[in-house]
Amino acid sequence: MTDEQWTDAGKAVTALILDVFRLNGRLQLAGDRLVAALGLTSARKQNQGAIAYAEHPESVAWHARTMGVHRQGVQRIVNELEKEGIVEFRPNPQHKRAHLVVLTAKGESLFNAAIALQAPWVNALSSGISPADIAITQQVIGQLKMRLEEERSRQS
Repeated sequence: MTDEQWTDAGKAVTALILDVFRLNGRLQLAGDRLVAALGLTSARKQNQGAIAYAEHPESVAWHARTMGVHRQGVQRIVNELEKEGIVEFRPNPQHKRAHLVVLTAKGESLFNAAIALQAPWVNALSSGISPADIAITQQVIGQLKMRLEEERSRQS
């Protein structure tokens, strides 16, 4: 394929996608190092975050949709966290089999410890980048995410 097949915006978004993939890999590695002493990984912390920041208890499938990942991966991690007493399942009045997932006291304590490590790290990482630039980046990513979600809805 030659560059002439893409619009200027298409070229720019392709470059952005590649950078996002690379950034994601680096974020996962850095996150793994950051929370390793707590017995966590980036994936486990991400799942805890989805549970902790949810407005109300949600099912595994809902958390997977929110995070934009496969339900099976979230289920595997949530099952591990449940065995370790970090999360627990509660009955879901809306669905007999899709239990709700909540953090236990141990899970909340562990999540708070991870946030205590993450805050100074992310403050240093973001040093020198203006909040306005971050907001623009977030807008662009949000627009791309919305278009991908719309595309997925049309295909379902």
